[in-house]
Amino acid sequence: MSESRVPRLRRFLVCEPRHFGVQYAINPWMNPDTRVDVDLAQEQWTALISAYRAHGHSVERLDPVPGLPDMVFAANSAVVVGGRVFGSLFHAPERRPESTHYDLWFKTAGYDVHRPGSVVEGEGDLVWTGRYLLAGTGFRTSREAHREAQEFFGHPVISLTLVDPYFYHLDTALFVLDGGHDGNIVYYPEAFSPGSRDVLGRLFPDAVLATRDDALTWGLNSVSDGRHVFIAPQAEALAARLAEQGYQPVPVDLSEFHKAGGGIKCCTQEIR
Repeated sequence: MSESRVPRLRRFLVCEPRHFGVQYAINPWMNPDTRVDVDLAQEQWTALISAYRAHGHSVERLDPVPGLPDMVFAANSAVVVGGRVFGSLFHAPERRPESTHYDLWFKTAGYDVHRPGSVVEGEGDLVWTGRYLLAGTGFRTSREAHREAQEFFGHPVISLTLVDPYFYHLDTALFVLDGGHDGNIVYYPEAFSPGSRDVLGRLFPDAVLATRDDALTWGLNSVSDGRHVFIAPQAEALAARLAEQGYQPVPVDLSEFHKAGGGIKCCTQEIR
């Protein structure tokens, strides 16, 4: 079956973890007393970039800035659809300066960047399915930002309420397996409110349902190109289920980044 899965080459924006660390606590995963092995983090991040390139994907890099330890989590900087960039306005004051540097990168690259007026954290909470945006709220991104994104992109935006603080961003509880009209997703149902679970069940009746263990091992913070799924090696059970459905798991260990509440997808901004 795996031969029938067709990968689509992607273009990613990333930021080196040169200044990465856990210096404050803005989610349940973070503890400023936690020691981060910066050298190991660099090795793990480099392995992710190498994995992307080994599978044909192109990778652009933004230089990190001292004093912004979470800048490595590029996905939170924006969401890009059809060459249009909807920027970020972070919930935490500690992260708000990151937006300026990402905006400048996009503008220098020739993109028109929309500065949002409402709190929104990029692909952390706005997930493009190929048909519409799934939009998370409850902990970070506001519902007002969902409306703002719909007006900007002109695509339907489906609001979903997150209820578990450990899965504070949509991309910690859900990822897209295949884009396009017949695309599919993986998600952890209990991360969502009952009504949001009903919506996902109607939109994606064939979705792969994940367990809490899958989510706690960062299996839902994955990146798929339609065939290869770049996934945390700790999420063994989920990787096995995906392999049974014809996908090829590509394990990449970002365990140092889990200490800050991030993983593979968090480190990866897709440029569409």
